[in-house]
Amino acid sequence: MSQNLTLKSIRNTLDSLRKVKAQPALSAFVSTHRTHPDNKRDPIALKNALSEAQTRIENEYDRHTAQAIMEKIDTALEGWDHNYNLDTLAIFATDSDAKVLRLPLDASERVVVDERFSTRDLVRELSHAIHYYAVVITRESARLIEAVNGRVVREFDADTPEQNTPKMLNTPFPIKNTLHSSSADRTAASNEDNHLKEFFNRVDKSVQELRARAGEDNIPLFVIGDSRNISFYQEVCDRPEIIVGSADKVTQLEDGCALHIIQSIQDEVEAYRGRQQQAAKEGISQARSQNRLLVDLQDIYRSAYQGAGDTLYVRMGYMQPARVDETQQTLVAVEDASGEGVNDDVVGDIIDLVKNNGGQVVFLPSDIIGEQQDIALSTRF
Repeated sequence: MSQNLTLKSIRNTLDSLRKVKAQPALSAFVSTHRTHPDNKRDPIALKNALSEAQTRIENEYDRHTAQAIMEKIDTALEGWDHNYNLDTLAIFATDSDAKVLRLPLDASERVVVDERFSTRDLVRELSHAIHYYAVVITRESARLIEAVNGRVVREFDADTPEQNTPKMLNTPFPIKNTLHSSSADRTAASNEDNHLKEFFNRVDKSVQELRARAGEDNIPLFVIGDSRNISFYQEVCDRPEIIVGSADKVTQLEDGCALHIIQSIQDEVEAYRGRQQQAAKEGISQARSQNRLLVDLQDIYRSAYQGAGDTLYVRMGYMQPARVDETQQTLVAVEDASGEGVNDDVVGDIIDLVKNNGGQVVFLPSDIIGEQQDIALSTRF
């Protein structure tokens, strides 16, 4: 089934695809475009990728297998509208199913025919990206945008599923301010301030409801507007601790495209990333001083398996093939990821174990985690 997904849904879908094994499993990645007229080239790029995929499968397997897989892809792409493309179109297909995803990130154009889907690079890139909401407020209206790094995932509107199924308890985005003071009332600044605060409080309740509906209760929030409105929003926000940054010099708040707004706050996003990394560095130091820091991959795997992991620190880009024995809770690192019985990236499994047991995962550049350190785990005790 072809679809636009939330970032959480994309991660979950990629995680599930990572476990699929088939003969063959086809992965195809096509660079696409968000806007006209560039997206007019996307159908041709897609057609070329599918032609290459069919030829590869016919050569490596047989025509019957290729036909079965291509039929599944054709069904998944039925009614596809390239006007809604993001940055990459990812196709994952076997002879029994096909999924087509729009992704808010760049992926190398390629066709991969293997026993498993080619997902780990995508999973890793999404895992260490900054994923956030940006609420855009003016005296007249409010917008809500979901983004990852400098890319827009979506802007909430009348067609956003979370706002419709079931119907929201609070006002769906975009929100118009219907609480204006009359012209005479506006002579009293305090009265207008109260009206604005009431409006922003309503906006915030919608933000909180949507975060909960999307299953993203911990997603950070950036507030965008003029300094006065930002201050009012922070004052009435039900959960001010989720606000990790603000920007008061962004233009075209009401009618500017979402991408313009998101690209205008990247200094604030990078500042937030820097604070996260500094906090992680301090967390590593503290765990080491309290003898709660594990750095051996075997020890980390066993502790994560047993649910003792508090925070996992991973160097960006670090992957490790290994043979794993879950019964003994042991692993042996290997060089060849394609070997028989080899888990092509045991780090991904450790990440899943830590998250599933309530721990956190932080991805760090080498200058933060340490030049000689690929992975570390602080334990709860």
